[in-house]
Amino acid sequence: MRKVKWGVIACGGIADRRTLPGMMLSETAELVAVMDVNPAFAEKCKEKYGAKYAFTNYEDILALDEIEAVYIASPVFCHKEQALAAAKAGKHILLEKPMGLTVADSEEIIAACDKAGVKLGTGFMMRFHAYHQAIKKVIAEGKIGEIVSMRAQFTCWYPEMENCWRQDKNLSGGGALMDMGIHCIDLLQYISGLEAVECVGFAQHQTFNYTADDSASVLMKMNNGALAYVDANFNIPDSAAKCPLEFYGTKGSIIAIGTLSQVEGGTVEILACPEAKGYDAQQDRSLVEPIKIEVEFGNMYTKELDAFAEAIVNDTEPPVSGKNTISVQKIIESVYVKNCSNKIE
Repeated sequence: MRKVKWGVIACGGIADRRTLPGMMLSETAELVAVMDVNPAFAEKCKEKYGAKYAFTNYEDILALDEIEAVYIASPVFCHKEQALAAAKAGKHILLEKPMGLTVADSEEIIAACDKAGVKLGTGFMMRFHAYHQAIKKVIAEGKIGEIVSMRAQFTCWYPEMENCWRQDKNLSGGGALMDMGIHCIDLLQYISGLEAVECVGFAQHQTFNYTADDSASVLMKMNNGALAYVDANFNIPDSAAKCPLEFYGTKGSIIAIGTLSQVEGGTVEILACPEAKGYDAQQDRSLVEPIKIEVEFGNMYTKELDAFAEAIVNDTEPPVSGKNTISVQKIIESVYVKNCSNKIE
């Protein structure tokens, strides 16, 4: 497959830490230009990753005819303006999550891309984790039966810092739930193949004083009746977090520890009881022999870029489309707007 020529808008943060190193490992990507508002950093990234050009404004990247696709990793409050401009310029767009500050903003981005006939993908790179792909296959094969319950927890320690856009809800769209919980909701739906039809939740300021939420929990009812739980926190120390991802079915369970991460790794335990049994009054919970799955770890960001490039070259739907992302953002926005407040007396 031929290489897709890329421009990177906002080459600091996650782009420099993860996505650009992943791009360097890709056989489908060619980096043409990088952009950052800090000229010294833009030039540094140009040299570090072998780009042809370094710019301080995104319009210069969009003006380059040779660039086919842009990766936008800027703060969320910049996404709409930059994505609309990229679509107008005819560039395919891989946009970091969340797409916009609000569902309405994200829908406007999708409409602009549809009108311009450009591909739009969202940065849910955890879908490409080797274990998550394997778990999805196990569930699809019916090895743990019908899903009845799911849970995901993704946390970090994120104390108050000056000039931190993620801690300002007006610049980020939300805090722990928008930044961390968004991955959990997406993965639970994607891996299980189920869709949320109802949700309730809390998003609050428990530990820190910034305007974005530092802790949130969501309960979702899925379209098969299963319940799914999501916990997202900015106030749990990293060294104390296990970040579990759990699926429970009528024939077994899958428990993953440490797979919710920017680097592939973690452990997965699968317990399957294929033979239906009668009621056990003793409730014997002696474990069955775990099923082991063998996977080959790689780079999630490389796989994400390769999958998006394949959609461009073959003119197919991106594996993580804007429409996929809207369903997740609607859940989050519902929690922020309708935040549960029924007091128990």
